[in-house]
Amino acid sequence: MQKTVLTYGTFDLFHIGHLSLLQRLRALGDRLIVGVSTDEFNEIKGKKTVVPFSDRIEIVGALRCVDLAIPEENWEQKVGDIQRHNIAVFGMGSDWEGRFDELKLHCEVVYLPRTEGVSSTHIRKTLKVLDRSHVRELKQALDLISSIVERFD
Repeated sequence: MQKTVLTYGTFDLFHIGHLSLLQRLRALGDRLIVGVSTDEFNEIKGKKTVVPFSDRIEIVGALRCVDLAIPEENWEQKVGDIQRHNIAVFGMGSDWEGRFDELKLHCEVVYLPRTEGVSSTHIRKTLKVLDRSHVRELKQALDLISSIVERFD
């Protein structure tokens, strides 16, 4: 009997940490199913994505380590997905440690360490430096500092 692993994520700004996590999860079983959060569900979670859902699910589904990519539309679907796909292992990154322990009633739950030094949040912060509104804010701050310094000359 095949051992199937299930995970979920937004997978925005796909990076090496995402790939590493998915590869390590796949190594825990014979199949890996990945739920990719829809844009609508991300709005409910308060997340704004850069890459649209249709692209994110296509990217994740095209990975060699992923056997099936499915939409994640709400928090409540996990138990149904576990039952529907005969899931043996539910896995998430360690940043979610303890948040899905109630699923232990249905399958094994594991939390794997994150890849050090990379995250979508970090990438977003780095890109913000290039954002025009941020450059405008920096210019305004510099102008203010310059006017203060001029008073002491």
